[in-house]
Order: sequence, then structure tokens, then C-alpha cells
Amino acid sequence: MDATQTITSVFCNCFQIGIGQRPAQTEPQNKVALDTKRMGSNCVIVKSGRRICGSGGCLANSPIAQNKGYFEIKVQSTGIWGFGVAFKDCNLDEIPLGNDSKSWVYTSSGNILHDGTAKYSNLKKAEEGDVMACTYDHVELNFYLNGDNLQAPVTGFKGTVFPVIYVDKSAILDVSFCDKFYYPPPVGFEGIMMEHSII
Repeated sequence: MDATQTITSVFCNCFQIGIGQRPAQTEPQNKVALDTKRMGSNCVIVKSGRRICGSGGCLANSPIAQNKGYFEIKVQSTGIWGFGVAFKDCNLDEIPLGNDSKSWVYTSSGNILHDGTAKYSNLKKAEEGDVMACTYDHVELNFYLNGDNLQAPVTGFKGTVFPVIYVDKSAILDVSFCDKFYYPPPVGFEGIMMEHSII
């Protein structure tokens, strides 16, 4: 299968879950979504910036600017994937993320990676249909599986970070940044807000 056939196949598979959705041409106005201007060259973003498939990473269109941010992903199809936070200049074509100093991610293999090191390993793994979540308060990053805290806090952040998600090997993930959460955010946390809405 050549590259064109592979991309076409991924695009079609991405639509099979949620038939009738149109691809996002640009991110929705005033709503946090996956940013089609900050994604890997082989990513496919559909469902108005709420689904990622293909191969590569994608940032949200707004950083986590409020004091306590929360977002979720739902695993629609397994494969290789990860999510967490990253700096704006993270290389979104180099997957898995977490192998550089610009991203902190929970991976589908049950590890939390940063700078090429597993900060935690052999954590509970998400299966198809599971919901993962992330909280970030500018000091600590935490990950959740189906509402349960994995008790693997990550610290040491300096600078502005964005939510980030990556996929490969047929993974399809849906993301909720600001509403329609499967689980209530922990006390004090809320969905990601557009940076200009906070000021």
C-alpha cells in the first residue's frame, strides 16, 4: 500500500466511527479544539476538531492558561497513542511524543514519558471505549482512567503548555476540552478555556 492509499484508508476509517461528520477546515471560533495549523503532516482532524487519526501529533488551539485545567480523550480505536501537554514548538511529526524536553505524555503502553525517560511505567492501560483525562495546575500534571486518578503526578513545568495528542497505527481518539465530559472534573478544575476568555 503506497502513502496515498494509506492516508485514504486512515481518512475513511476515521469517518466510520461517526458517519456523516465533515472534516474540520479550521478550528471553531471561540472554542478550544484540535488546531489544524499545529499538527503533524500526516494527521487527520475531523468532527470540528474533536477527533484525531492518521499519524502524528496535534496541539489544542489554546494553551492551558487558567489556574486549573481539565480535558478528556476517549479511545475510539486502539493503536499507538498518547496525550498530555507540550510546548508550542514541540515536533508533532516525531512520535511517540515524550522523547524530547518539550512534551509530557501518558502513552498507550501505560508509561508517562518526558525527555526520553519514563517518569512512571506499567500504569493501568486504557482499552477501546475507555476515557482518559488530564488535569494541569501549572505545578502538577495528573492523569485519570475512567475517572480514577492514576496517582502518578508529574512536576517541573516552566512556561506555557498546550494540550497535545498523538496517534499512530490506526488509533482514533476523540477529545473534549471544554464540555460534554464523561466524568466530572476534580474539585476546582474546569475545561480548557480560550486564552482571551480568561483575561
